[in-house]
Amino acid sequence: MLYIIGLGLGDEKDITLKGLEAVKKCQKLYIESYTSLLSFGISDDGISTLEKLYGKPLTVADREMVEEKADDMLTEARDIDVAFLVVGDPFGATTHSDLVVRAKKLDVEVKVVYNASIMNAVGVCGLQLYRYGETVSIPFFTETWRPDSFYEKIQRNRGLGLHTLCLLDIRVKEPSLESLCRGKKIYEPPSFMTIGVAIDQLLEVEQLRGESAYNEDTLCVGFARLGSEDQMVVAGSMKQLRSVDFGAPLHCLTIVGKTHPVEEEMLDFYRN
Repeated sequence: MLYIIGLGLGDEKDITLKGLEAVKKCQKLYIESYTSLLSFGISDDGISTLEKLYGKPLTVADREMVEEKADDMLTEARDIDVAFLVVGDPFGATTHSDLVVRAKKLDVEVKVVYNASIMNAVGVCGLQLYRYGETVSIPFFTETWRPDSFYEKIQRNRGLGLHTLCLLDIRVKEPSLESLCRGKKIYEPPSFMTIGVAIDQLLEVEQLRGESAYNEDTLCVGFARLGSEDQMVVAGSMKQLRSVDFGAPLHCLTIVGKTHPVEEEMLDFYRN
């Protein structure tokens, strides 16, 4: 059996009872480390904290392993119970749907244990979840790569009066371009996009496109470390949020669409 288990957002205690029971049954545990991280998982002892709770070792599964070598893990799941642990909810990232498809093609039985994800945790600010449009990802810009496909999606959402959740890039165990050119992978240090960087990139794209999808006065909500004890939620214009220190990762951003009076009342509690 392959168990795909959501861990929630905050710390090791956010796993559900059903999830913990499944972990205890499994002989092999993998934890996905590239679509998101538990708030405490950024620290050096994050993995050991989980191992202490589970009473067994964890194998960290990076993007390379899941996308290129997942069949090894699925082959194991034919003979033993294997747990694949995912921060948030198992289906918060498309890679995990692909894992299920691959498992079914190999006749490996799959059980899913759900949990809270960033997709519903952003409801804390009072913006109603069913008033969100398509979610977008904001990747780190480089000198030679500045993709802006998110712009049309934000523009479309705002045209319909809908809010837009922007998921901000994290880079964990990413090979440097220079090392790839030399044929030997050397990994860059982990980096996590901040709300300030995301807003700078959003405004850069708006300046280039000039189609008034948003501007520095557009109301947004910044979130940091949702689900943890020190989570931070601040509402304000893009210009205001740029100057807010949101602290440690992980960050995400909502661009606010048309609001209902009840939403406005809740947002007032979080205005900078």
